[in-house]
Amino acid sequence: MRSETLFLILLGAVAAERLAELTVSRRNVAWSITQGGKEYGPGHYPLMITLHVGLLVGAAAEVLFLSRPFIPRLGWPMLALVVGAQALRWTVIRTLGPHWTTRVIVIPGHRRIRSGPYRFASHPNYVAVVVEGFALPLVHSAWLTAALFAAVNLPLLTVRIRCEERALQEAEA
Repeated sequence: MRSETLFLILLGAVAAERLAELTVSRRNVAWSITQGGKEYGPGHYPLMITLHVGLLVGAAAEVLFLSRPFIPRLGWPMLALVVGAQALRWTVIRTLGPHWTTRVIVIPGHRRIRSGPYRFASHPNYVAVVVEGFALPLVHSAWLTAALFAAVNLPLLTVRIRCEERALQEAEA
């Protein structure tokens, strides 16, 4: 099987994982709302969705149309980082339980969770996003997609993290 085909299968697996995340998120959003949860910063959410879809589409297009090669010395370590990012993301989802959503929804009186990966980082999910955003395209040398994702993701994550911090501070007050 050609490396391009295997890469498209990997992108399909990541897309399926994203759909699974959205299923978990929808269930948790519904629960959060019944608990009095309030959404913060809904305006940036469509941009995040677009960026993450663009990562998958861009990586596929770059590999297929710009004939990016699979370079084993680069591709295998990047694949290991992608797998690690997915493991971290699902650890975050398990740690936050029903509080985890793809949106910023906080229940009044909620206290920050400081267990699991939150012992080491305030926003471990975004560590996974950053790692995946550069590593996934680089599995097959799609460096333009990796660079573009990083350039757009950095300011968007800055907005998102500030929004989450404000939401958590308000909920804890």
